[in-house]
Amino acid sequence: MRTTPLAVAALAAALLLTACDSNSGDDGDKNKADAGCTLGVDVAAGAAPAAGDTGNVTVTVTNRDAKCVLTGFPAVDLVAGGDTKSVPHDKSAKPQKLTLVKDATASFTITYTRGGTGGKQSLPVKSAKFTLPGSTASHSFKWSYGEVALQGDAPNASVTPFTQAGD
Repeated sequence: MRTTPLAVAALAAALLLTACDSNSGDDGDKNKADAGCTLGVDVAAGAAPAAGDTGNVTVTVTNRDAKCVLTGFPAVDLVAGGDTKSVPHDKSAKPQKLTLVKDATASFTITYTRGGTGGKQSLPVKSAKFTLPGSTASHSFKWSYGEVALQGDAPNASVTPFTQAGD
């Protein structure tokens, strides 16, 4: 299927979301992590259009305060009603130590396979939450990218380590 640049831009704009910290209500720019990072969180997605397709959800965090360090992978959970499934780390990726000064950004990506609607091998995800390495403060965002396929009891998904984002 061929898409026009305008349609792609409109889809990208429609999928750009601002996340909220589940611990602080609707103030997405004041998420305080135990590790000393005060974060702003933005989410952008290349949603999987149909069952069996692969999609990517990129989460970008911006340090809003003093210098902080991120090392490793975020812990990511997909929440479907009362069912929560942890997303495994991308085994082929090697984490790096990132020092974020004020206003610096880092990102990670959740890659997933879209499941069929209402199938036994699908997880009807409503939200996703993540925590920084070494932190217990969670950050949540609405999942509007369709159901996620399951492999056994685990989501058919993976999460990358943090990488430097922006300039």
